[in-house]
Amino acid sequence: MNPVVEVRDVYKAFKTVQAVRGVSLAIERAQFTALLGPNGAGKTTLVEMIEGIQKPDRGEIRILGKEWKSNADELHRAIGLSLQETRFIDKLTVWETLRLFASFYDLGKSRVGEILGIIGLAEKQNAYTVNLSGGQRQRLALGLSLINRPKILLLDEPTTGLDPNARREIWSILLDLKERTRTSLILTTHYMEEAEHLCDYILIMDRGEVLKEGTLEDLLEADHGDKAVSPEDRQCRRKTLDDLFTSMTGRRLDE
Repeated sequence: MNPVVEVRDVYKAFKTVQAVRGVSLAIERAQFTALLGPNGAGKTTLVEMIEGIQKPDRGEIRILGKEWKSNADELHRAIGLSLQETRFIDKLTVWETLRLFASFYDLGKSRVGEILGIIGLAEKQNAYTVNLSGGQRQRLALGLSLINRPKILLLDEPTTGLDPNARREIWSILLDLKERTRTSLILTTHYMEEAEHLCDYILIMDRGEVLKEGTLEDLLEADHGDKAVSPEDRQCRRKTLDDLFTSMTGRRLDE
């Protein structure tokens, strides 16, 4: 099966800063993948190149087997995006905001109603976006990214700054999406628990490079050498992966 996202030996620099250094990855249909690392690891730059916002200096990126250069319109319709911070028009309601974005894809009011149900904002549909809480704003941003029924969803630190309850509301929406659809997800985060809770595959990044990658079990077993991982080990896996990152870089994920 061909991967829905394929990145081959990609580099990207900004003046004297090498943001991404020779990264390669392949994401399969319905796979939830985490790009895990501290601020400055290169996660956002990599995602922006996958999104087509940035162009790599070297290397190749294919989405659904196609390059951005001659397939931008088609690929934009296949991708859903949610960034760290989404700015809304203050004096539009939640309903009006979703309706506006639905119109970009020639979708009607029925899709707006579906999205309101998915993100749990039906009771807030007539509220102005300026009056939403931080968690409600992030759920609305997620709803906008889902409105076109994307084959690939890219979320750049979607829960940064949210309280634990609001963060778990976002997780619940994503886990429900995982059960109901075959959408592929690329999630950037520096929350170890978030990567563990949501994703099938994890890439640990720092200073523009992928240091380790694999399933959670792969990474745990690598950290334990050849020794099998016991249930007790799994209960403290967040600490284990934090320690793995620290041993590789000399710093912690939250720095």
